[in-house]
Amino acid sequence: MDSVLKALGAAHEGSVGVLLADGSEPSPVYFDVGSGPTMPSSTEWHAYDGRHGRPRAALLRGSCSCGWRGVAEYPLDWATLPKDAPLYEADVDLSGPVADFGAHLSVIRDGTVQVPVQLTDLLAELVRQLNELATDEPLVALKALADLRYVIAEIGQEAAFELAADDVPIKRVATALGTNEAAARNYLRSCLQS
Repeated sequence: MDSVLKALGAAHEGSVGVLLADGSEPSPVYFDVGSGPTMPSSTEWHAYDGRHGRPRAALLRGSCSCGWRGVAEYPLDWATLPKDAPLYEADVDLSGPVADFGAHLSVIRDGTVQVPVQLTDLLAELVRQLNELATDEPLVALKALADLRYVIAEIGQEAAFELAADDVPIKRVATALGTNEAAARNYLRSCLQS
């Protein structure tokens, strides 16, 4: 998972999605653990194993929390899968759905605003030096990070004010950052509160 996308509100959390034999995407599976106020549930692919009255997955595909669903479908061969054992214990090849989600993330990254190469190189060098300092001189690293936090807050606030003054639509901000509108709104709000 791309750390920048994750930091901006986990707008693109990937998973292996499931389709039933009728082509529908199933609801979460609930697990009866006895009495209590909550009933645990799951949408993990391996929960749809047909055991204990649960639906049985027919196809797997890439899936994302943003609503994206992979076009490619990967059939589960139930003739070779265990009928009375958990599906996660089976040797199921998940590389297709995982690769499809990776391709989805590439499209998202390609749609983000491009940071100039010089700045990317400068940031990479800064990270390298800070990592080195964290090991060799941790107090110096903490002081540098405290200074950076102040600079980031100041510049982030200025950039957020400029976007507001220019009345840039939140959808454009979200696309530029590679996240959804809610996460972009929260990010801007955090910049303005700094």
